Amino acid sequence: MIQKGIAAKGGDLLPEPTLRRLPWYLAYLSTLKTQEETYISTTRLAEALAVDPSQIAKDLSFLGIRGKTRLGYEVNTLARTLHEFLGFGKCHNAIMTGAGSLGAALMADSGLQHYGLNIVAGIDTDPALAGTSISGVPVYAPSELDSLVKRLDIKIGIIAVPVEAAQDVADSLVAAGVKALWNFTPTRIRVSGQTVVANTSIYSHLAVMYNRLANLPHESIAD
Repeated sequence: MIQKGIAAKGGDLLPEPTLRRLPWYLAYLSTLKTQEETYISTTRLAEALAVDPSQIAKDLSFLGIRGKTRLGYEVNTLARTLHEFLGFGKCHNAIMTGAGSLGAALMADSGLQHYGLNIVAGIDTDPALAGTSISGVPVYAPSELDSLVKRLDIKIGIIAVPVEAAQDVADSLVAAGVKALWNFTPTRIRVSGQTVVANTSIYSHLAVMYNRLANLPHESIAD
């Protein structure tokens, strides 16, 4: 859950479901750009993404975007507007707390930079990791957190630590001046109302997938 939204045209916050759909639209538009498509209709966008056409029109209207009659939306213009609105074109410095397997994988994912996330440092309690680097990202001891946040102008803290340490790490990040937390642990951390939190629980998604998989109709066996 994202605890704060992005302001739409007019100053109101976008509903979270709309915010979650906008990157879908952008991803599909990126595909169209590679195919040198010029315009895209709401109907075609809806068919490709299994979203109601009226919902797409409403989502885009929050941004003050409207298509042309009988033509639809201009692909390059719409993609550029969405990219800028979602903050993907701006660099957001982040610190990774927990440089284990998941944290290391995120630090190695250069694709995140295409979406504006710049992981500039890592923190880990393992003395063997402090002073090393992972995929070019330096790793430090927890005692250096405060100075790193200030020196590197870090606004986002990524939490990939054991679940029992998640709340303490979140508290430390907030105290150091971090304004947003991306939480990869299965626990729901508690923060003040002035901190943005996005929870990405891999385990929750696995639970949903396993449950749906278990309830699929069994294939009939031919005699």
